[in-house]
Amino acid sequence: MEDLSKYTSLIRLRMGSHDAHYAGDLVDGAKMLNLFGDVATELLIRSDGDEGLFVAYDNVQFMAPVFAGDYIEATGRIVSMGKTSRKMEFEARKVISPAKIAGQVSAADVLDEPVVVCKASGTCVVPADFQRIKR
Repeated sequence: MEDLSKYTSLIRLRMGSHDAHYAGDLVDGAKMLNLFGDVATELLIRSDGDEGLFVAYDNVQFMAPVFAGDYIEATGRIVSMGKTSRKMEFEARKVISPAKIAGQVSAADVLDEPVVVCKASGTCVVPADFQRIKR
């Protein structure tokens, strides 16, 4: 049985004002799914040498708000592999937030403990003819 622990990915990204979609600089939860899509693409390249296709999410949980200025780490891992399908799990964590100090808009804090803002799982597919890394 193949060791799937080698198939992991991490992206860290700052949410900017252009990501804020709602009042109070709140970022649309769909942005986390966008990050998970990028993580999934890297995982497929690592496992198969091809970007593959994201077929479906089977679970998405939004757990905490994300605001412009937050730094988000999005991680993912392959948890099972079929002939062409790749089951994945994802997590997005807030690791830095604006300090919100009056008169010092550039102040930010590294969080003592990351805050999980979203979890998801889903399935991607790499057609057999496109798999460049053979097992």
